[in-house]
Amino acid sequence: MTNNHSNRPPGRNSRHRRITAGVAAFVAMTFVAAACGSDKSTSSASTAAPAASTAETTAASTAETTAASTAETTAASTAETTAASTAETTAASTADTGTTTPFDLDTNGDGKIVIGVATPGPRNDGAYYQALVDGVTAFSKAHGFEAPIIVDNIKAEEAESQLDALARQNVDMIAVGAGELGDPLKDLTAKYDKIVWYCNCGAGHEALPNLIQSGDDGSEMGYSAGVATGLLMKAKGVTKAAMIGNNNFNFEVEAFESFKLGLASIDPSFEWTYVATNSFNDVAAATEAFNNLKDQGVGAIWPYLGGAHEAVVKLSNEAGIITMSAGSSKACARTDLKYDIAVRFDAGDYLDTILDEILEGKLKRGETRAFHVGVDPQGGAVICNPTADETAAMAKAYKDIADGSLAAQFGEIKGKAYAS
Repeated sequence: MTNNHSNRPPGRNSRHRRITAGVAAFVAMTFVAAACGSDKSTSSASTAAPAASTAETTAASTAETTAASTAETTAASTAETTAASTAETTAASTADTGTTTPFDLDTNGDGKIVIGVATPGPRNDGAYYQALVDGVTAFSKAHGFEAPIIVDNIKAEEAESQLDALARQNVDMIAVGAGELGDPLKDLTAKYDKIVWYCNCGAGHEALPNLIQSGDDGSEMGYSAGVATGLLMKAKGVTKAAMIGNNNFNFEVEAFESFKLGLASIDPSFEWTYVATNSFNDVAAATEAFNNLKDQGVGAIWPYLGGAHEAVVKLSNEAGIITMSAGSSKACARTDLKYDIAVRFDAGDYLDTILDEILEGKLKRGETRAFHVGVDPQGGAVICNPTADETAAMAKAYKDIADGSLAAQFGEIKGKAYAS
């Protein structure tokens, strides 16, 4: 918790100023009186004695006044400091107590904990959707929960019926893997209010009393990806980059515009393009888009895809084109595919943190847990095998993101992306 010293009660300082001013004025008047007396042209023993008496009286009075003022100031300061310290400590203690009450995830009371997962793409896409599935599976195993129930490849128009069916399987929590399945959540979170509902909704969903959300900043992610890509393009001597996506959804626009900003920070002369395939999962459409980009001399491709993601990565490997993940934090460790960059907004990493915070009582129903590049360790692009200079450049990019240096540019990007 930030300690804002401007909130400290003003009485202490203002009282000190009043006492000090009074003493100063008194002393000043004494010096003026002494100065006026020295202007007289005559002096005698009879006038010298009163002067000495006056000086002694003045000195004693000043000492007493100063001592009393000092004692009063010290006592008041000590009392106020003690009171403020006690109040702050009590408030902090109360807040800490309120946020650390453990939560029992066995919400149906059957003695076991089961988490359901619903995703619009395949559970083994090697990217965004699989990250959530793997995260829930690993967390459940580590904590002795039952194996999760996974429902994947859910179409948006089937979201209500599929989520309803999942809720009726005695699950204690349901993790929804993308905002495109979010339309029925308002009704379902109220209907099945014992279940803890969680949505990795990306750009966000309306706040609901029984919905926990995770969120990140698409501008932060896209910018870090652009910087990383630009650095590798510069090293390799290529000048064209591209992003393959679905259909210019608002969050895609934000990601691409910030990606361009990151590229331009390395070299403003770099060229870029976005290609829509009308699907995150259509391998044939993604392959066609890739081939067209390769023919145009594009040297770096961000496959911002789900089920079609790995197909583009494989093609990029074969063509020697710089490529990167779209979510997975484990991309650099892959041996079956080669990634140059991991653009991390890993749903599994987010959920791991979120589940811990739910169990600890820190994160409650109706709240959103935000993750920020340069602040939280889970997000942002990393170069898989960076040079020392590239590592330093990425550290600067993270700092610029975290300290707000790019806030104005990010604001413009968000305005463009979410204007309609």
